[in-house]
Amino acid sequence: MLEVKDITVTYGPVVAVKNLSLKVQEKSITVLLGANGSGKTSTLLAIAGLNKISSGEIFLSGERIDTLNAYEIVKRGLTLCPDSKLIFQKMTVLENLKAGAYARKGDIKEDLEEIFKLFPRLKERTKQLAGTLSGGERQMLAIARALMSKPRFLMLDEPSMGLAPNLVKEIMKVIQAIRDAGVTILLVEQNAYSALKISDFAYVIQTGKIVLQGRSGDLLKDRRIIEGYLGG
Repeated sequence: MLEVKDITVTYGPVVAVKNLSLKVQEKSITVLLGANGSGKTSTLLAIAGLNKISSGEIFLSGERIDTLNAYEIVKRGLTLCPDSKLIFQKMTVLENLKAGAYARKGDIKEDLEEIFKLFPRLKERTKQLAGTLSGGERQMLAIARALMSKPRFLMLDEPSMGLAPNLVKEIMKVIQAIRDAGVTILLVEQNAYSALKISDFAYVIQTGKIVLQGRSGDLLKDRRIIEGYLGG
């Protein structure tokens, strides 16, 4: 569904991503692993049209999208869910969810009900200011807001960051449920074990380059992953 071909992303003289290529199959979860500063978020921003690439090409369902503006990419069904700190903290939960549907037309009541089935806690807090939510609730809101655009392809940037282990499990179950509903997912994570357990395929990025790739189940047994990411 997604094909990234030899992209390079620079910030002035700094090369954040260099000749990076990856593919994401339809209705799968693909994870991009890497340490802080390795180029994971820069890659997501480039795919979403928020970072312009210096070279290379990006295709969604066969259509080239790296020449499009970010809002045009959203309209084609690709949505980025950023860090939960980027929710609208002075708006209510419901206002945040409605903001996620800005590019759509028509009634969103049915979509809200689907969101509340996935995140029951948000239904209890529709009138609450987003800035007063707990860390786990903020992350749920960030994902829910992204889903309100009805994406075919969802990118998640560090959804487990800063969460307690029980909440990490809850978020990972939600991600699986989203995939099972037919949404293709590209997941950026530092929690390698949790991400590999729920994903189908994985890439490892270091200093802006893909250095390792394979089926997630195979990488869970790979000595390089165990030593570098799983504390073995």
